[in-house]
Amino acid sequence: MSFPFRMDRPAEHGAALPAAADVVVIGGGVIGVSAALFLARAGLRVTLLEKGRIAAEQSSRNWGWIRVQGRDMAEIPVALEAQRLWQALDAECGGRLGIRQVGVSYLARGQKEMERFAAWLASARDHGLSSHLVEASGLDALLPGAAAGWTGALHTPTDLKGEPWVAVPELARLAVAEGATILEGCAVRTLDIAGGRVAGVVTEHGTIRTSEAVLAGGAWSALFLRRHGIRVPQLSVRSTALATDPLPQRVAGAGVDDRVAFRPRADGGYTLAPSVAATLYVGPDAVRAAPSYLPVLRQGTVPVRLKPAAPAHFPDAWRTPRRWDADAESPFERMRILDPAPDMAGAASAIAGFEAAFPDLGPVRARRVWAGMIDTMPDLVPVVDRAAPLPGLTLAFGMSGHGFGIGPAFGRIAADLVQGNAPGHDLVRFRLSRFSDGSRMVPGPNV
Repeated sequence: MSFPFRMDRPAEHGAALPAAADVVVIGGGVIGVSAALFLARAGLRVTLLEKGRIAAEQSSRNWGWIRVQGRDMAEIPVALEAQRLWQALDAECGGRLGIRQVGVSYLARGQKEMERFAAWLASARDHGLSSHLVEASGLDALLPGAAAGWTGALHTPTDLKGEPWVAVPELARLAVAEGATILEGCAVRTLDIAGGRVAGVVTEHGTIRTSEAVLAGGAWSALFLRRHGIRVPQLSVRSTALATDPLPQRVAGAGVDDRVAFRPRADGGYTLAPSVAATLYVGPDAVRAAPSYLPVLRQGTVPVRLKPAAPAHFPDAWRTPRRWDADAESPFERMRILDPAPDMAGAASAIAGFEAAFPDLGPVRARRVWAGMIDTMPDLVPVVDRAAPLPGLTLAFGMSGHGFGIGPAFGRIAADLVQGNAPGHDLVRFRLSRFSDGSRMVPGPNV
């Protein structure tokens, strides 16, 4: 079954291309939409350009978790801000974002996993989180009716969930109400550079004059930057998920073990996903970036299956051009929505794992199965920074599977970076230069 965001459906946002803007945001996922919202609230003329449809890629295809649990230590303060922002934005939108406090549990199969959970908890203790360890004897109170034989869990009761395919379009509507201009079906081909800095944004429909741009292009970001001589080792992996038919809502929290991730949905079903079935399509960027990814591959945090070639027009497909003229069709026009085919065997395994864990819920049937491309970095933390090689460009991508949950905060941070304001957090870990200054790649937590 296909995902509901498609180009054959009318665009909701079809404003005329303005001649100029204070800021242009490239990419209509949760980061770009949030940046546009906060820029508009600051009184700036902001235009957001999306090549396909708002939230049509990974921002609507994720698990819907809004967590601090398991985060990199540098991300935790940002994730805490994001949780506060999600709750405030949900209140502004009349509860339509689907934000609920459900708690998140990482479920262990053995003592080694519990030891890893304990190590992360010790590192995170200074942040004052609600996270704690739950022994096997306490699991029945946490997840009633479970029959999975788990050893224990790392549990954060204050973690949240949202409904991503609803929440991000709602945020876009809020941004428009605050004064932002949004254009769907308008691909950005290149930046217009004058005097070594951003002077405009060249789209398929014309040029917008601007001195500031925010790149929040998700899986397409490295390809866009390469066109401008900036190389980053960003890759993307396919992840499959599914929505079940309505089931008894006795599993109130979100959780993941060695087989399946799950969370309750607002429509009475559950979102499920295979927990260890990411797929990497090998292309020229993957070959070039392989040495940077060796530390995380050795750690085993992100087990992946390799496929020799991406489908045509994917960002790292072998025949996707790395250079193109500003007045010619770009790769972003050839693939408006990155819509990979799901791993149906992985989806079936997730269903089987959920049925085995919660046998009293009855047979589980999939209402919709989909996949998305998660953009990731070698150290599993994003790039959020001003682009020193290209003044006037702010970067916010490489969220490494954390984008939906942390999105409003990094969108707010990007908006402040554009304005020259203090970001409110230490962003050293997220700097662009870590890939060129000889820094050793230190992967995020192995939990």
